[in-house]
Amino acid sequence: MIRRLVIFGGTGDLAGRYLLPGLAALHEAGRLDADFDIVCADRKDRSEDQFRAWAATQLDRHGPGISDDTRKALLAAARYRQADIGDPAQVAETIAGEGPVAVYLALPPALFPTAIQTLHAAHLPSGSRLVFEKPFGEDLASAENLNRLLADLVPEQAVFRVDHFLAMTTVQNLLGSRLANRVLESLWNSAHIAEVEIIWEETLTLEARAGYYDHVGALEDMVQNHLLQLLCLVAMEPPITLSERDLRDRKVDVLRSIRTVSDDDIPRRTRRARYSAGVIGDRHVPSYTDEPGVDPQRRTETFAEVHLSIDNWRWAGTNFVLRTGKALAADRKEVAIHFRPVPHMPFGHHGTTAPNVLRFGLDPENLTLALTTIGAAVDTLVPVTMTAPIPLPDLPAYGRLLLDVLLGNPALSIRGDEAEESWRVMTPIISAWSRDVIPLDDYSAGAPGPASTTRNR
Repeated sequence: MIRRLVIFGGTGDLAGRYLLPGLAALHEAGRLDADFDIVCADRKDRSEDQFRAWAATQLDRHGPGISDDTRKALLAAARYRQADIGDPAQVAETIAGEGPVAVYLALPPALFPTAIQTLHAAHLPSGSRLVFEKPFGEDLASAENLNRLLADLVPEQAVFRVDHFLAMTTVQNLLGSRLANRVLESLWNSAHIAEVEIIWEETLTLEARAGYYDHVGALEDMVQNHLLQLLCLVAMEPPITLSERDLRDRKVDVLRSIRTVSDDDIPRRTRRARYSAGVIGDRHVPSYTDEPGVDPQRRTETFAEVHLSIDNWRWAGTNFVLRTGKALAADRKEVAIHFRPVPHMPFGHHGTTAPNVLRFGLDPENLTLALTTIGAAVDTLVPVTMTAPIPLPDLPAYGRLLLDVLLGNPALSIRGDEAEESWRVMTPIISAWSRDVIPLDDYSAGAPGPASTTRNR
């Protein structure tokens, strides 16, 4: 187990909101050695006292339930180093120490090439591991270039292209529900499933993330990585084992099977929109273009919907819907499996005959099955819903990801060819949207979404 972690971008939102609480959870669970060393590096000029005050605030805000002992231990283990990721001398001094180090690049994707080259010049210790936040690259060409640069620095096994969605309990339960239950796996194909919805809709707005979000938008921020990863877990063939090779081989198979979306398909298979001023609950929300740091000329979308087809034996004929949006009327975060209707109904036309739906709730985490049964009258059908909570995990998503990095288990990270295939799927859509093949629609904050995409759910 690696005993040193260096976070570049160590005083940013990712470090404060997720990484420090994740490390605290590992300490609370007894998974960090007493001599574990944490270095948070950034370009900002701040003292150790200033850094620890900032870190304490982040733990109090984003790490509820952390004990005083863990809080004190983590603050004592964490150090601050002023360093520019483009300066080999500063980086070399920051990563210096005994043995290998885990380097977490909590940085904008545009800085990844510079970071890799600097780490190479700084003589990254043998056996070290590199962690990249999404998105890996900014398009297919840049992802391929990053993979070439990494190949000269560390072996693929030491590269962790993390996606915290893959460490969520419910996401992993997709595999458990599929592969451990014969009744489900036998129905897990296009003969029985008409549509799969993979949804991450939220009432949250930009939340002061313009510096990042306005350059990528909803399609690249959520669909290209998070939602596409969920699609892989839903659609992949059963792996031989859950080892990193077997699991990731099957995910790549899915990505390679996704039909390319042509310009002619864009109008009927994709939608994009941006929120204008409105009301969410009791909050008055300004238009996205009026948010601080937003450049209206970029025409960044805050809502994206993509319909994909998988051209293989199992899934030919099933529609896969990936949808995400900000500033919407309600939070809806789930994977919904819509089964086909039964071939014959001997009950007449009384009551509802909605097809069955199996829902994996992502936030909150739960499992719901919608069925139809007989009502009070013999010839009347009524819907029934069975819901079960998912047991709480022993570690939060980022705690699990950090533990995998320290232990050297890349099964839940994204392999290099997988990252490239993800960009291959999305590049035609990104290109078409940049050329305005379809219009950028509008929806008021607090609405269910743009009128052209609102559907019965």
